[in-house]
Amino acid sequence: MSGWAIFARAAVLGMALAIVPGPIAASERIDLAARELLDTHNRERDRLGIAKLEWSDALSRDAQQWAEHLAQRGSLAHSSFDARNGAGENLWMGTARAFRLHEMIDLFIGEKNLYRHRPFPDVSTTGNWTDVGHYTQIVWRETRQVGCGIAEGSNGEVLVCRYYPSGNYRDQLAY
Repeated sequence: MSGWAIFARAAVLGMALAIVPGPIAASERIDLAARELLDTHNRERDRLGIAKLEWSDALSRDAQQWAEHLAQRGSLAHSSFDARNGAGENLWMGTARAFRLHEMIDLFIGEKNLYRHRPFPDVSTTGNWTDVGHYTQIVWRETRQVGCGIAEGSNGEVLVCRYYPSGNYRDQLAY
């Protein structure tokens, strides 16, 4: 996995220093950050009996570039479906260094409290599918890969996760 922003974020959080004895190479810190992001996604998929996602370096590189763009811009906006080569996309922004990586993903997963298991877009108890759209992308049965990027800007920290194949297709169940 590439992405110095994830490495820097992992270093600031002191990730894995207690897990791996001795000095940790930069590539190992990056791998540990990717592992935390991937494991958090897969815990929810495991709970539902859905196949685990695999980490994609290509999705992560693309997500990192978009995260850096959004951090510089200071606000969230989805990239176009074509620009992300048909990948799904979850976006998050918050106070820099105030959230652990798994907490960012857990906020997406928390949308399950509003989720109802019906064909998309009738998937939210609020009547608005966007209230659960991050969650449904994470648990979309056909999705097989994920890659994330993190960047910090003047308005906070941005997380972008990309998913392939994308989810949230009309008249289909998430899982």
